Amino acid sequence: MVLAAAVAAMIALAGCQSGGSSATGSGGSAGSGQPVKQDAAAAPAQVSITPGDGTKKVGLGKKVKVSVADGTISEVNVSTATGTKIKGTLNADKTKWTSKTALKAAMGYTVDVKAANADGVAAEKNSSFSTLTPDGTVSAYVVPGNGWKVGVGMPVVVQLSKSVGESYRKDVESALKVDTGSSSVEGAWKWMSGTQVWWRPKSYWKPGTDVKVTADLAGIEISKGVYGKKQAVRSAFSIGDEMISTVDVAAHEMTVRKNGKVIKTIPVTTGKASMATRNGIKVIMSRETSHRMKSSSIGIPVDSKDGYDLVAKYAMRLTYSGEFIHAAEWSTGSQGVANVSHGCTGMSDTNAKWLFDRSRVGDVVIYKNSTRKMEFGNGYTVWNESYSDWKA
Repeated sequence: MVLAAAVAAMIALAGCQSGGSSATGSGGSAGSGQPVKQDAAAAPAQVSITPGDGTKKVGLGKKVKVSVADGTISEVNVSTATGTKIKGTLNADKTKWTSKTALKAAMGYTVDVKAANADGVAAEKNSSFSTLTPDGTVSAYVVPGNGWKVGVGMPVVVQLSKSVGESYRKDVESALKVDTGSSSVEGAWKWMSGTQVWWRPKSYWKPGTDVKVTADLAGIEISKGVYGKKQAVRSAFSIGDEMISTVDVAAHEMTVRKNGKVIKTIPVTTGKASMATRNGIKVIMSRETSHRMKSSSIGIPVDSKDGYDLVAKYAMRLTYSGEFIHAAEWSTGSQGVANVSHGCTGMSDTNAKWLFDRSRVGDVVIYKNSTRKMEFGNGYTVWNESYSDWKA
């Protein structure tokens, strides 16, 4: 009897434990007796837009930026008041969008953003702003021009219609691109003045190189309230054979090399002692079958002892101050013997035509053994200083 009672008690106890562990109607978890926790709802997506809603006189170089916290961007639409859409880029995790199209002057914009949080709950935000009216615009042109073939010493010259303030020049440089494709030519910009910036490669161009230059100043502020015009300026040019001539002023002789090989030696006359031709590395700037030369252009009256007014054939300019290579039939007796010119390099008609026919803008002419120094910036003088100095 005692044993039977004990067994019955154990069965009853086991039955109570079994019943307690399977009962979940009260919200408890099996075996724990604690309430089941429900998953919390995801935080709503928070959208931010820059420029802020209602902002006026936004600079043309500013970017429209959209960011989302606690969610991802589904759609961004930025439009002008005239309905033009603005393009932009979305980052990999879809939390940031940035415009890549320059803003237009004196224009209203609307920004419409759609986003969603982790639960897919949508969120929307709208904004509007307007841009300033510039005080002026600046245009640019590029030398070498599109389609040109130039010599190995030619720099890239960007000429601007208005002066660029020093604090704005880095922004302008960022809008100027020199692309040499797979050649990957190293080079650097240098400001020659407020309206002119030049780019030179580390060393002479390699013949056959194709170059593309882009000046995209849209939205770039070049001085307070003055911005670049919308349309980008582009030029694609190529590099011809390496033509490098060396003029020995003391020996009255020019040695012409093509791709490293001497192809001709020409007797010349250069500037007389009182008007000596400058030493240094010069680059052909222009070529004319004939050019009228007047001494008054360099401050010498035409009717004075050293005055002149004549037409020179096969003229190739080397300096802004007026040094040329040209035909000089009037001085053939001195060519190869003495220096009698006003600073130009003279040679016979036959030799001048021969050289002219084989030369390009950008070809290099090196002058040595003169007593007169070359002024930096008096022509395309980029090769008269080291690359490290140029970059500095």
